[in-house]
Amino acid sequence: MKYSILTILFFVLCFTMNAQTFIKGKVTDNDGKPLLGATVYLPGQNKGALCDKNGKYFIENIPKGKVCVQFAFMGYDSEVKNIITRTGNNELDASLTKTNFEIQEVVVSGGVVTSQRDNAVKIDVLNSKKIMLSGTPNLMESLTEIPGVDMISMGSGLSKPVIRGLSMNGILITKDGTRIENYQYSTGHPAGVDDNGSGTVEIIKGPASLLYGSDAIGGVINFISARPAPIGKIEGSFQTQYFSNTLGSNNSLNLQGVSKHFYAGVSANYKSHADYNQGGGDYVPNSRFNEWSTSLNTGYNAKIGTFNLSYYYYKQQVGMTNSSASSSITGRGRKNEIWYQSPHHHLISSHNKLYLGRVRCDVNAAWQSNLRSACQLTDEPFVEMQLNTFTYETKIHLPSNEKSDYIIGIQGMEQNHRNINDRINQSLADANVSRFGALGFAQYSFDKLKIQGGIRIDFGTVETKEQEADGSISEHYVIPNGSLGATSQLNEKTTFRANFAKACRMPNLRELLFTGLKSNTYQVAGENLQQEDAYESDISFHYQDNNISVDVALFYNHINNYIYLAPTGDTVSTGVYIYQTTQNDANLYGGEAGVHYHPEIVPWLHIKGTYSSVVGKRNNGEYLPYIPAHKFRYEIGFEQEKAWIFENPGFYISALTALAQENPSQFETSTDGYTLFNAKVNANIKINKQIMIVGLSVNNILDKQYFAHLSTLKSIGYYNPGRNIGLSLKVPFGIK
Repeated sequence: MKYSILTILFFVLCFTMNAQTFIKGKVTDNDGKPLLGATVYLPGQNKGALCDKNGKYFIENIPKGKVCVQFAFMGYDSEVKNIITRTGNNELDASLTKTNFEIQEVVVSGGVVTSQRDNAVKIDVLNSKKIMLSGTPNLMESLTEIPGVDMISMGSGLSKPVIRGLSMNGILITKDGTRIENYQYSTGHPAGVDDNGSGTVEIIKGPASLLYGSDAIGGVINFISARPAPIGKIEGSFQTQYFSNTLGSNNSLNLQGVSKHFYAGVSANYKSHADYNQGGGDYVPNSRFNEWSTSLNTGYNAKIGTFNLSYYYYKQQVGMTNSSASSSITGRGRKNEIWYQSPHHHLISSHNKLYLGRVRCDVNAAWQSNLRSACQLTDEPFVEMQLNTFTYETKIHLPSNEKSDYIIGIQGMEQNHRNINDRINQSLADANVSRFGALGFAQYSFDKLKIQGGIRIDFGTVETKEQEADGSISEHYVIPNGSLGATSQLNEKTTFRANFAKACRMPNLRELLFTGLKSNTYQVAGENLQQEDAYESDISFHYQDNNISVDVALFYNHINNYIYLAPTGDTVSTGVYIYQTTQNDANLYGGEAGVHYHPEIVPWLHIKGTYSSVVGKRNNGEYLPYIPAHKFRYEIGFEQEKAWIFENPGFYISALTALAQENPSQFETSTDGYTLFNAKVNANIKINKQIMIVGLSVNNILDKQYFAHLSTLKSIGYYNPGRNIGLSLKVPFGIK
């Protein structure tokens, strides 16, 4: 209760009225030619406009104080500017430069709204178009195109992200900054979020506990909702995809509208996939899944601030592929009838920004409820659990100028887990979790140097009810965190980053309490677990001119009391391997490198290659489990502005080479290397005034039979998916 009172006090401190303020200006190219249709977007206010034939724009109801503005146009490098607005007219022009590379995105996951190149913490961005055209029904697999990101997979519908060797409990998944709490703490639980209605996915690689608290020890994956339509318009899109490997389809419909003060949006999504086919072989029994999701949002923009209310619903039925299911499944199908789990997730969130002169106050709160049930040979669940979570956050952005940002804030979470309906399996005890954190963050820019950092302290408790087998648990944690980093613009083409962060993670309910069968393993809870403390150093280098882009990043992460599931080498009576929740000091280190080249004499050709590597060891020198293999990705692409009836057509041939993972942990098996070849083609087709985005992809062209090292199906002899042909169609539409 005392934390809720603090939140209310923060809220009261921030509330005020403001006077009418607007921004106008002109967007041109370097020759002064106006750019018709260029977008002007204010991410902090979640509103934007399009430039007219003269390149001019006008946005009203802007708060007084510091405002971040992004200018973007297809084929040009975007520009991000900050302006201190005052009452009345504020003018801000932009001149964009042609580029062969993708635009630098605005990111909102780094504490303050900024561009990718200006943030001391490396944040990668993947937009919805790239996800759609990736050619895979597995959302997490589409994210693995980013170097340093991998996945632990149980098939097309069930996978968990891995960032620089850390996974599951060490990766925080958020939706518009709200942490998703839905039993995502093991390989057997779905992540509970999809790309429906998302505009971009931002990925922080490395500790982010300063801004997000516990569980962000390895990184953050933030699903950002699509940008609103320009003021005065209604926009929408219909998207459909087909996948040959799973005989599956993804379908979604999105609609949003914006008036002078109000905006609203709705989206719906449905996915249905049969058992996937292995490379060079038969189908994998019970790897089928079906998924439904919908989201609603509405908001109000005014001079006193912005106010947003949203609702998100996610339901999945996903088959559990194990030896019991395999012996019971008699044919390939898509309907979940035996050995499946059915999570339902509801999320209601409110994101608000209030303005007090040059002070801004963010007040956010969310309530979510996750119901997880699992069935074996009948529709009667053998396990049924409910997790209710309330999260809250208040951040005050103190007075600043174009070169500075100062933030103080609090965050908290109240959570309760309950077994319901008296099911047979209650291996995870009823429990209550409480967390509270207070933070301070500062950022200042000199001529070509930007420094950012902050400190934080977290308090947490975990309490369970007494049960016959396990007794009761009452754990309390007090943990300091912080980070310090810098970005140096050595010149217009070169950026250097360095960052040091201390992050924490408190043990979760599964690690403290769960002992029982999970996925294809028998898992045993840990004893006397302490919180994890990570100390990571990162350095990265970025160079870009008109024809070449080069990125290099290195990291070293030392973790005290690292918690992980380790194979013991023993089995239960049914032959299932036993895994023990274990805790040791550990070190993870490695890096990523990439080059993207457009030859000057053939600008329509692009050549791209990346490399990612991570090594994970205990302090005694033994290797950690669930560490991905070193990987190379390379791609050759052919792109044009126009060809026949196609606009911006592209044809790409790519390959993925995973080296042999010959350094497994004790009792973990090594994995052979492999190379997969892929191809895709996409373009915009304009018929009259209607634009359609079409794509055709072929993944694993040679139908390669292989095991990914992080596939949990490897232990029962099932290979990863074989050849898949994907067809994608997106039809955007708009009404003035």
